[in-house]
Amino acid sequence: MVSFEKDNLVDWTEFNAVREQLGANFARILRYFREDGVKSVEAIEQAMRQRESAALVVPAHTLKGEALQFGARPLSEIAEKIEMTARHLVEIQQTPEELVPDAAQLRPVFEATMASLEEATNPLVQRRHAEEEPAVANQKFGRL
Repeated sequence: MVSFEKDNLVDWTEFNAVREQLGANFARILRYFREDGVKSVEAIEQAMRQRESAALVVPAHTLKGEALQFGARPLSEIAEKIEMTARHLVEIQQTPEELVPDAAQLRPVFEATMASLEEATNPLVQRRHAEEEPAVANQKFGRL
């Protein structure tokens, strides 16, 4: 299992670089990531319930790549472990029980990652953080 802390879900340097690179398309691509991610997590959970190793590969691969694009390394690492282990299990014709801990961790990490990304991109949240910054040193300027 990949350990994670809320503060370390996203590599903000990578995130800001992709944000700058995508420019006006950033919000749309982030929305696609959320939509695709929800579908991938659901597909992985369904494949685990049905004990189908082969059905894990594509959604885990998709989630891995999209998470990595936004600097969401812990999420990408979990998805990669699921993908690679599932590929191996398909080759040896085994069911994915050994992936239960990783699959169980996937949704909470995905949701926490999306919350962090949305907080970083929400202009209202950004303004609220600006209000928490220390006051300007010259607060009496212009006062009678």
